Amino acid sequence: MKDDYMPRNMDGQEHWEKAAWMQLRSTLNVMPIVSKAKNAILFLGDGMSLTTVTAARIYSGQMKGKDGEESSIIFDKFPYVGLSKTYSVNKQVSDSASTATAYLGGVKTNTGLLGLTAAVKRGDCLASLNQSTHVHSMLKWAQDAGMSTGIVTTTRVTHASPAGGYAHIAERNWENDNDVAKAGKDPKVCQDIAMQLITGETGRNLNVILGGGRRNFLPRTSTDEEFERGKRRDGKNLIKQWLVDKSNRRMKNKYVWDKKGLIFADNFSTGLFESSHMRYHMEMNEKTDPTLAEMTEVAIDILKKNPNGYILFVEGGRIDHGHHDTKAHLALDETVQMAEAVAVVSAATSETDTLMLVTADHSHTMTISGYSPRGNSIFDAAGISNVDGMLYTTLSYANGPGYKNPKLPRKLDIRRDDFEQSDEWMDDVASFVSSRGKASSKRKSKCQRHDISEDNLGMLES
Repeated sequence: MKDDYMPRNMDGQEHWEKAAWMQLRSTLNVMPIVSKAKNAILFLGDGMSLTTVTAARIYSGQMKGKDGEESSIIFDKFPYVGLSKTYSVNKQVSDSASTATAYLGGVKTNTGLLGLTAAVKRGDCLASLNQSTHVHSMLKWAQDAGMSTGIVTTTRVTHASPAGGYAHIAERNWENDNDVAKAGKDPKVCQDIAMQLITGETGRNLNVILGGGRRNFLPRTSTDEEFERGKRRDGKNLIKQWLVDKSNRRMKNKYVWDKKGLIFADNFSTGLFESSHMRYHMEMNEKTDPTLAEMTEVAIDILKKNPNGYILFVEGGRIDHGHHDTKAHLALDETVQMAEAVAVVSAATSETDTLMLVTADHSHTMTISGYSPRGNSIFDAAGISNVDGMLYTTLSYANGPGYKNPKLPRKLDIRRDDFEQSDEWMDDVASFVSSRGKASSKRKSKCQRHDISEDNLGMLES
């Protein structure tokens, strides 16, 4: 695309003055809703940084044939926007467990803890049994008030973010009893997350549980509906145990494992659609795998039957995983998918009685660089560096897989790489870290990172 490209009708004052007046009128017409909300829905984009939202906005527009930069995703248009500071008690950068405890329970804690105060150290099973350290979530508060509650996620339902709604555990990775045992702890003393979901005070009273993670509820001796083996060593089938519990309490219940079964969901429903995390939207089987929007729509249909109202937690959890793997296309597509779920909720509810929030728990190292021309693919090259004359991409990651070691001290020549990530994008990462430094003495093999242990990271004397 040429640098002198000019979108239509944007080269004069009239377009921008009209846009400003329209936005001003829209903002002035927003009337605060001072009444008490009957329902509340919290959307959590795991790892959804501000940069992710910007890139996803552009990507969303370009998917519709637009330039992209002028586009909006639905929560851009919310009447109120704010920023939050995320850190845990013992770390500068918080993880999904400590943040879940904070935004669901209102208490900051140590990294790796779920539903516990910072008085407990990570991995301290015995300390976690002390009831005085337990942090209860807004799902528990809602249940105590007679409201319905639910969790919808694209991760395992025992993963850190959803588990913050019902678990009290000293290690986020103890998702099944085998995980606890491998850590040298007694699963009979320190209940795993899946067990707490099925038998815990908050977990067993959730009306809706939709996501992935069947393996944590099934014994190692059995396989699930898609022939994946379970992880539990105690021999228990927690899915059957959940069904028995609901029947004993005379509650209408339904367990489903695929998209077809989701339409038959009842007052109490658990849907586990994968052995582990749900598939990325770009990789899913549309016939068997429900989207986040579809799961959210079913959840609301169930929860809204309660005249006392409901609280629903919805997580776009695989945004985070796309970023961890430095696959920006996956991360941005998952962000767009979460936006579609927000759109479904907006259409199915009324702001007069339903409070809806969209937020994130932490960021990632993806950045937007350079001065790409308008309409340039968000996955493409941004331009040529005026320092070394090398091509660089719009999106880049400061760490993670995908790094290619150039012939240092020069940067990697990426002119032949597939920035668009079209047919083989799963095998090519469109962004690379610009690396300069003491390369000659620190050059490593192709798959290793540059060792910075002896570098002056603070640069206090440089």
